[in-house]
Amino acid sequence: MRDTSLACMTSESTRTQTPTPVPGIAPGVRRPGLVLAFLSIAQFMVFLDVSIVNVALPSIGRSLGISDANLPYVVTLYGTMLGGCLLLGSRLADAFGRRRLLQIGLAVFGLASLTAGLSHGQAMLFAARAVQGLGSALVAPAALSTLTTTFVGGKERARALGVWGALTGLASVAGVILGGVLSDGPGWRWIFFINVPIAAVTVATATRALPESRGPQQRFDFAGAVLLTGGLLALIFELDDAIEHGWMAAPVLTGLGIAAALLVAFVVVESRDAAPLVPFGIFATRTLRYANLATLFLLGTVVTVFFFASLFMQQVLHYSPLKTGLAYVPLAVVVAVGASLASGLATRLPGKAVLAVGLALVTAGLLQLARMPSDAPYLTRVLPVFLAIGLGMGLSFVPLQIAAQAGIPQHRAGLAAGLINTSQELGGALGVAVSASWAFRHVSQLTRLAHGDPNLIEAARTTVFHDGFAAGAVFALLALLVSLVLLPRVQHTDQPVRH
Repeated sequence: MRDTSLACMTSESTRTQTPTPVPGIAPGVRRPGLVLAFLSIAQFMVFLDVSIVNVALPSIGRSLGISDANLPYVVTLYGTMLGGCLLLGSRLADAFGRRRLLQIGLAVFGLASLTAGLSHGQAMLFAARAVQGLGSALVAPAALSTLTTTFVGGKERARALGVWGALTGLASVAGVILGGVLSDGPGWRWIFFINVPIAAVTVATATRALPESRGPQQRFDFAGAVLLTGGLLALIFELDDAIEHGWMAAPVLTGLGIAAALLVAFVVVESRDAAPLVPFGIFATRTLRYANLATLFLLGTVVTVFFFASLFMQQVLHYSPLKTGLAYVPLAVVVAVGASLASGLATRLPGKAVLAVGLALVTAGLLQLARMPSDAPYLTRVLPVFLAIGLGMGLSFVPLQIAAQAGIPQHRAGLAAGLINTSQELGGALGVAVSASWAFRHVSQLTRLAHGDPNLIEAARTTVFHDGFAAGAVFALLALLVSLVLLPRVQHTDQPVRH
């Protein structure tokens, strides 16, 4: 009788402790909503720091004595370290545990943010931004691969990736808004200090909020990571150096040659390594290949927009940092609207059609910015363009996120997550570097021709920023062409993702 009672109690305990399986959710995950919320916060922090510095750049430059030619480093060093180390972060997450690496990355990110806020010179700030990028490179792939291995149903994954894609755009816009509010309030240092308590809380609560998961055990390709990151850093440094010395200067050509050699060496090492950082075979999947390429160009456009629009509004339209940040609020709203629309349509319509509409809107908006007059009124000229760009961004992010994960088996979820994040961050860093190099190429000449005349100086600045927006429009057009011509149709489905 006692044995029977014990057996009944054991059976009842087992039923109580075993969570009821949720359709489309990985077994053992009790609170998928909490998982998504936690991962969304981590994602938001990573992308917030890509754009939060943009509005504060003039204030940072004045405070630390950073020249206009060196200001892009505040943006590009973060993006380059993040993009260059993402794939290594993906491999480390698979080996040591995604939740554990996410905690380590958040801790590194928080400490680097504190250092950036305490910076007393450009060298200290640049170093802190690079370390921030490294911390984010540990966070982003661990978070995205956790999401894709938690939400395994087609419909559930599409919705989760819809939230994820929306946050990519919202964080970019929220960054410029928050950057303006903080720069005009407690000061630019608080754009970094604000990360510290958030990082501390997420590190402390990750164990309770997230399941732990791992991928297949493989050795680490540190050589590949060093060559990739070194090559990208050399490339972006020389793109920026070309602003001051010109494209044909011997140091610039030498540096570009070194960058090319490092990147070629990376390809050679990866093709021969038994466990490469980037198994090139994954690019045999056409959807993944061209979704990443389109994402690279799209993020080049997005970060270029925020970099030059923030400077244009403050240096040409004479907005304060706070007014500049608030000018982005409608853009943030329509990004959310566009992402919500795209997420809902993803289960009913081909994502390629939604993506094409979104990229067409972004391209049209950039072309209008490239013609924006120096006395443009906000309501009738700036606002309509921001609304078009914001809606286009929201419509574009979600289908690209879904396409980049379409048909990817679970054991390669971390790699796919690393690739799409790499495309986003490198696209942003390279976009700013290339567009700034193009836009600032004639700054010295235009300044001399102005002869100190305020009107001519303002006209010169307007010309520079128009060139930057035109470069962004080229990136957006390339993303549109890749999506229309090369990207296969992404099948919408409510069926579970095959592993």
